[in-house]
This record gives sequence, C-alpha cells and structure tokens, in this order.
Amino acid sequence: MKFVKFIVSLIAALGLTLLLNGPLGSIPALGRLFSPFEGFWQNGEDKTTLPPANLQLEGVNDEVNIVFDDNRVPHVFAKNDHDVYFAQGYLVARDRLWQMEFYTLAASGRLSEVVGERALELDRYNRRMGMADAAKKVYENGKTNKIFDEVLNAYSAGVNAYIKQLKYKDLPVEYKIIGYQPEEWSPYKTILMMMNMRNVLNGGSDDFRMTNALSKYGMDVVKDLFPDYPSNESPIIPTGTKWNFTPVSVPQTPAQITANLSTSESVAFNIPSHSPEIGSNNWAVGGEKSATGLPILANDPHLQLTLPSIWYQMQLSTPTMNVYGACLPGAPGVVIGFNKDVAWGVTNVGSDVMDFYQIKFKNNSKKEYWYNGAWKPTTMRVEEFVVKGKKEPLKDTVYSTHHGPIVYNIASEKNLNQNVPVSHAMRWVALEKDGTDLMAFYYLNRAKNYDDYRKALTYYIAPAQNFIFASNSNDIAITPNGKLPLKWKEQGKFIMDGSNPAHDWQGWIPTEQNPTVKNPSRGFVSSANQFSADPTYPYYLGWKFAPSERAIRINERLEKMQKATIDSLRMLQNDNFNVEARRILPELIKILNTDASLKNSSAYQTLAKWNMKNDANEIGATIFERWVREIRYAIWEDDFSMKNDKSPMNYPSRDRTWELIVKQPTAQWFDNTTTKDKHETMQDIVKSSFQASIDSLTKKFGPMNASTWAWTNVKSTDINHLGRLAGFGRQDIPNGGGSGIVNATTELNGPSWRMVVQLDKGWPKAYGLYPGGQSGNPASHFYDNMIDKWAKGELNELLFMKSKDEKSSRISATMTILKK
Repeated sequence: MKFVKFIVSLIAALGLTLLLNGPLGSIPALGRLFSPFEGFWQNGEDKTTLPPANLQLEGVNDEVNIVFDDNRVPHVFAKNDHDVYFAQGYLVARDRLWQMEFYTLAASGRLSEVVGERALELDRYNRRMGMADAAKKVYENGKTNKIFDEVLNAYSAGVNAYIKQLKYKDLPVEYKIIGYQPEEWSPYKTILMMMNMRNVLNGGSDDFRMTNALSKYGMDVVKDLFPDYPSNESPIIPTGTKWNFTPVSVPQTPAQITANLSTSESVAFNIPSHSPEIGSNNWAVGGEKSATGLPILANDPHLQLTLPSIWYQMQLSTPTMNVYGACLPGAPGVVIGFNKDVAWGVTNVGSDVMDFYQIKFKNNSKKEYWYNGAWKPTTMRVEEFVVKGKKEPLKDTVYSTHHGPIVYNIASEKNLNQNVPVSHAMRWVALEKDGTDLMAFYYLNRAKNYDDYRKALTYYIAPAQNFIFASNSNDIAITPNGKLPLKWKEQGKFIMDGSNPAHDWQGWIPTEQNPTVKNPSRGFVSSANQFSADPTYPYYLGWKFAPSERAIRINERLEKMQKATIDSLRMLQNDNFNVEARRILPELIKILNTDASLKNSSAYQTLAKWNMKNDANEIGATIFERWVREIRYAIWEDDFSMKNDKSPMNYPSRDRTWELIVKQPTAQWFDNTTTKDKHETMQDIVKSSFQASIDSLTKKFGPMNASTWAWTNVKSTDINHLGRLAGFGRQDIPNGGGSGIVNATTELNGPSWRMVVQLDKGWPKAYGLYPGGQSGNPASHFYDNMIDKWAKGELNELLFMKSKDEKSSRISATMTILKK
C-alpha cells in the first residue's frame, strides 16, 4: 500500500512539475517563473552590481572601450562608426531590451502574440493604420542610402549580440512574467520605433469632431468659435520676421470644402484628438543674454511618463564624432543632445498632417471607388495575426485608396472603437515611405556649425519637430521642420470628399521654406508647441496648436533675462506661474464678489490670496484648475458635447472661452439648453461652476485643508510601468506644474528629459536627467534613482568626457569589448 502511495505521489509530482514548466494557454510557465535558480529571483540587482569588465563579441571590428559613470551612463569610445553603433545597440539592449520589443510589438500590431486575444483589436487597429506596412517601405527605400543602412545594421548586430547570450535566467523579468522569448532585432524594428513616435506625436485628428460641429451649426458659428488663429499668441517665429523666399503656388480653396454631408448628418469617430499634454519646451539664449557671452540651450520634451523611461543617456565617441545626450531605446545615435561645438533639441510641431476622406464604393466588394468622375481600383492587403492561445492565425483585409488605408471597412461589434464609421480613408504623413529621419540625427551628432544644422534638417520627415540650435560660433536658431503638406486654407479641418481631386494633398511645402529664424534681434529663440508663425506665413499648417500659455510665460521671462546662466534656464524649466489665471481669474473674482455667500467662503478667500503659481502645496491652484474645467464643461457640454457617442464634438478653446466671458458676456452659449424653463447668464455659469468645484473637491478630499487639498495631492503624478505591471511603477510623486504651465507635469505626463547646455569655445558644460533611471530592471537601483531629484526640479551635471583615459571620481566601472 505504501508503495502504491509512493508511485501515485511521484506521478503527481512529476505531472505538476511538467505542468508548471510549460505554459497554460496565455499563462506563462509558473515553475520557471518562481524557480530560485532561473526565475524572477535571478533578476535581483543592487547598486554594487557592476557590468563585466571584458567581453569578446562577434561583430566588432576593433577594440571598444566603455566607461560607466555613477548613474550607469555608458560613455562609448570606438575607433570607427560601425563599432560605436554596434556597442550602442548592445548596451541599450542590455538595459532596455523588453522596452524596445514592447514598442515594436505595439507599433507592428503584434501584441496579441505575447499577451493573447485581449490585445487583438488594438493590434488590428494599429495594423489598419498602416504603421507596420509603412515601416517596411521606409526601410526598403532608405537602405539605398549607404550610411543609413550601415548604421542600422551595425546597431541591430549589437542588439543581437546581446540577445544571443541570453538564457532564461538572464531574461528581463517582463519576459518571464508574460511568458515569451526575445526575437532577433532588425533595421525594420528600428523603423518601427520611429513609427511609434510618429503615432504618439502626429497621430491625432479633429476632422470628425469639427465636421459634426459644422453639420449642426453651420460655417458662420464654426468660424466664430473655432478660429484659425487665437486672440492671445506668441508664435515660435517672432511676429515681424521677414520670409526671405518666393512662395510656391498654393492650391485654390474649392467651392465645397467638406465631404458631401447634409446638415443633419454627423460622424462618430473617436480618433484621438491632439493632446495639449503631449508637447514640450525648448529655448536658447544668444551670447548677448548669457553671462558667458555664448549661447545656452534648454530642452524638456513632455511625453507620457513611464518606467522604464522613454529616454536613455549615452555618450558616443569616434575619431569623427563625440556626442552626448538622450537616445531612444531601439534607435541609433543621440536624438536630443550636444557635442563640443553645438547643442540641439526638439519639441512637437503639431501641424495638421492626418486627414480623412469620405469614400464612395461601387459596391460592398470595395474593389472600386468613385474618384474624379470614374471608378478607380482599390488596393488590398491581407493582415495575418498570430494570437497566443489560438491554434490558427486570424486574418483581416485592409483596403486602401490613393489617399491611404480605410481605417475600418465593415461595421463589427469587435471593432476597437464602436463609433468608427466605415468607408473613410486616411491620409497621414507618417505613412510616407521616403523617411530617413535617423540621418538627421546622424548629421546633428557630427555638426560643427549652423550650416551643418541646416543640412541635417533636410533629411527629416516626421513627426514634424521644432529643431532648436545653438553653437559656440554664437549662433542660435529654430526651425519648425518636417515634411509638411501643401494645403489650401482650412484643408483638413473637416472631413473631405474622397471623390474630388481638389481635396487631395497637392504636394509639399519646400523644406527650405519651412518657418525658421536665425539670431533674432530679441536675443533668444523658443517653442512650446504653439503656432509656428503668425498669419503672414504664406502656407497653411493647421488651425489648432497647443494653447499659448507656456509660450507666453517662457517668452516673457526670456525677454527680461540678462546674464543668463545654466541655473537661470533650469529655474525657468521649473516655472509654475499660471498665465491662464492671470488672464481670467481677476474677471472671475469680480463676478464672485457679487454673491455674499461665495465671497465669504474660505475657498474664495484662499483663491483671492493665491499667488497664481501651481506650486506643489498651493490650494489656490487646486481650486482654480478644477473651476476652469467646470466652467468650460458648463458652457459647452450642452452645445458641443464631447461625450456624445453618436456625434462627439470639440469644445471651443480656452482662449476663445475666456475671450467670450470678457468681450461677449451676453452670448447665447451661456444658456444651458438642457434647462428648458431657465435662462442662465454668464454670471450664473461662473458662480454655479465655482460652487460645483468646491462641492466636488470636498466630496473627494474632505473639508478644505492644507494637506488633502494641496495641488500635488489632487494632481497626483504617477509614473507607471510601460506594460502596466503592478508594483513596477511609482505613484503620488510630489511636484507642482500642470498642462498649461512651463513645468508641464500632469497626472501621467510631463518633462521626460530635462537638459541645459552651456556652449563654450573650449568644452561645453551640461546638466540633465529624466524621471527614471538607466536600467529597465525593476529590481535595479538604477531603475528609478533619478525620480526624486527630477521631482524637485534638480539636474545632474553630465559627465562629457574628452577621451576614454580622462580621470573622474564619478567613473564607477569600465568595460572593454574585443573582437571574438
């Protein structure tokens, strides 16, 4: 009997072992995951864990020396370009492999391969947007450039050299938790990384919402409430700048500028709108404003804050290049940075480069569509999805017109967004195949002067960026740069007619005629995602850019700044002054003064005494930010509902809303159409929304007090894990700021890399950090070691080495890569 029990127990143990060491559907092999010998325990790492001193790798041509500083930033010294990019690929993969693969899986619509069916509709949507297909075409087209191809292949070889070394125990913990193995890297995957950024920064459209507003109210109302240029603006290229070129012919505006929609027809398509929180700041002061007599440049791109961080710091040095800055994991070179002679940075332009066309098909086969008075054939692409846990791949057919892909060609309950209408084609600059964007950074990394900067920009396509520049030749400049469509005025503000050739994009603005300014008389250049130029610029770039408050504040402070230092610009990056409050709060307070009960409230007293700064501990910031949100909702939701599933619209801008309150206080829009027996006035809306704000805050945070109502507590900035894995992020990070503040830190977005560079005839001095760390390993000290310093607005001095033999107390380790 004991023998039988032993046999049964042994079989059960063996069965359980086999069961737990293999995946169960979408569940990973739990036995391996929890194994102390190869599971997640092996990912433990502390501050004293050092990289190997010596490596022999196939793929390098000569010895490569790497110096690691006290933040684990690698400083790579190679004897040729191939080896420096090979080493970059190897080192970034060593720290960020899972992050690199996650981004490429998302961009290529392949997440369902590793997480199962729950990601299928997201994958299907991304595949239908065409990013994976476009990435292949971009690489095929770009590899005719010998340098482009060699750089991407060297980088890929370095990534793969790291991957080949990996055993299960060495895998990043995310692979173990989710249960999959890293794939071989390729130049195509690097292009997917760039496609991901194109989508993040240029993947929004307001066409459908604006068409709904037009259908409901007509053109006169739309022109009044959604003007093409704001009343308060401080454009990137200073007003009065002369355009030193002869413009090419701009297409004439057609008689009919929208698709053939009746006034009762609306469109329900929730393509993401342009987000004001996805933006950035950059500026440079010239030598006449600098304490050193030479320029100082600052940049802080605002993106979604994640762990691992979106950026990776690195120095790359060869006999022809020595550059330091922030890199995108998965892409070679430095994207934002500096070398001995120049510094540069970027912010998003936000021009309208995604348009939608209503298509008339001949029949349900969708093989032909009506265009220019004739039936024209569509093209068809079959996408195949391998889904984890499914035996057979799933297929999806994508039809395209000459404009671009049909986002959805049939209505289905499975569609990611049930509001997406069928039969609309998308034209998007991100799908242009002639992109060699990485060559722009290749040449910027090696630039020595202004002419080199201008040459580098000619290679850049998308997403359009405001490239700021400074050099030790005492030049500063800024150029809103990228491939920008040549449009008639307001083309793409509404859905267009896919059958009308006049509605097609008619070409491109010549690159050399993109807005630009060099050494302006005011002594500085800057951008904060606002309008690129004033209305005298001869080309149409779009009707909606980021609100102007950040730009206005930056330019005000730079105008007054004299003898600027690195610290002057660092403090400006952390400026919390609320320009919107300065503009509208005095008017709102006057209205509250007419109501004794509101005027005597503690909330009113706090707001009246507020210094108009969104500092972390300010209660006034909490009340104001909630109040202005309630005001806009109270004025516009009944007329321009953003929540209407069948016919969503945009609210008029904050700029237009405040102009309405001050200059048109009797406008019809203040009356709430849902209250039939009452006529609300502007004063009613202001008062009731104030009370609603206080009630809402009290309900959520209790009675007003200094701790629970402090702006940092209410805003509550979180930096979550990229894959939303619980426990791998940081929550409730104390800081001030806001979406319209120079310090544009919100709940989930903010300055993803802060950098300040002081140019010098000898050697530049630079400071910077991002909210995270170099490592992608949640168990590493260097995973999030810079967050606390970032939250305080501090910067690290960047160790920019002249050579591999330079001595520094900050050097923590060295590595030598030798040819195997």
